[in-house]
Amino acid sequence: MRLLRMPSKIFVMTAVRVLFLLLALLSTTLGRTQTLRVLWIGNSYTAGNNLPQLVYNLALSGGDTVIYDSNTPGGATFQNHTVNATTLQKIQAGEWDYVVLQAQSQEPSFPDNQVQIQTYPFAQRLDSMIQANSACVRTVFFMTWGRKFGDQVNCPNFPPLCTFEGMNNRLRHAYKFMADDNQAIMAPVGVAWEKSWETNNAIDLWTSDNSHPSLAGSYLAANVFYATLFRKSPVNLSYTAGLDPTQAAFLRQTAWSTVNDSLSTWNIGTFEPTASFSYTVNGLEVNFQSTSQTTEFVEWQFGDGAESDENAPSHTYPGPGSYLVKLIASDSCFSDTTTVELNLEVTGQSTIERNWRVFPNPASREVMIQAEEMAGFGIKVYGPDGKLVREKYEAGKLIRLDFSDLPPGIYQVVCISGKDSRIFRLMKE
Repeated sequence: MRLLRMPSKIFVMTAVRVLFLLLALLSTTLGRTQTLRVLWIGNSYTAGNNLPQLVYNLALSGGDTVIYDSNTPGGATFQNHTVNATTLQKIQAGEWDYVVLQAQSQEPSFPDNQVQIQTYPFAQRLDSMIQANSACVRTVFFMTWGRKFGDQVNCPNFPPLCTFEGMNNRLRHAYKFMADDNQAIMAPVGVAWEKSWETNNAIDLWTSDNSHPSLAGSYLAANVFYATLFRKSPVNLSYTAGLDPTQAAFLRQTAWSTVNDSLSTWNIGTFEPTASFSYTVNGLEVNFQSTSQTTEFVEWQFGDGAESDENAPSHTYPGPGSYLVKLIASDSCFSDTTTVELNLEVTGQSTIERNWRVFPNPASREVMIQAEEMAGFGIKVYGPDGKLVREKYEAGKLIRLDFSDLPPGIYQVVCISGKDSRIFRLMKE
């Protein structure tokens, strides 16, 4: 087997540690503020333009906080990092929320039989080290980008590397495998890179070496990471890193559409609990059923002071009225919550299934809620803070709502017809 070549010299760069505690006095238009602890393990692709600081600045402009550290010696491979004393010390130094892993820029694009020897085992070893330090930390594989004109050194021996698109596809394949194999997240920077380049090649994402990122390239990567780590849209963030505002806005939108269009592909939330439930009503007795995913424990709060930890509890309410039912689904590390307003009367039983639709989703202005098999229903919309922001009843099969004045974030749309209720999550851009 002829091995493809990588640069042999590793340049040691000083790791930057920034410990910052922000008192969130300013409100954010992107939902609740968050503080994340992130460790970056990589090389000059991460160090270039100080990518961790760009993510920090983006988060700050949205009212969020990043406490970060990094180790990014030039040219380092995953194998190098498994024996790098600084890397190992930093993995063990803090209770990180995320550890980002970025491989040497060429190595994951090489033929599969070579990558299976040189890359995959060491990606797995690093992930195991991360999990051994804290079972609740999430590993993020940083998919990098193809070189502007492909890998011309190795192109004669492996034709897929002869173009940017071919090299980029190889990188996507390898990083997706590593993310799936380690039940980790993939940050699709290279996918956003290709989308940006195809749409607007006037924005040069590479430096003059046609390999490392320009400031625009690092800014695009930073927005992909903001969307991936915070799971919020960067579209309306104010930080531009000094780029032309129009170009910066294009890069933010490109990053968001790349991440948000394929959350399950990038494993964002895939290995974490997702709370959901259904129920049927018979007078004042309600039978609940958890339909939550990736869940070890459930906690019900029925809205009248009663609680349960069963998957399918039956609960009898003290009388007619409106009750806010909350389900918390969790594993040993993470939890997710969903809430439904239950309106009880003392007549009849409902087990009706409706063909509900909420679209478009994500939405920027108008949202439509449709029920195919009935006429007449109501909706209630709750904001990221749990407060009621919209309420409407329509005698027909379709309700239109104007969301243009609401800030971006995750909203819960509760559709109600008699005693039948369904809940949907809506992303407002």
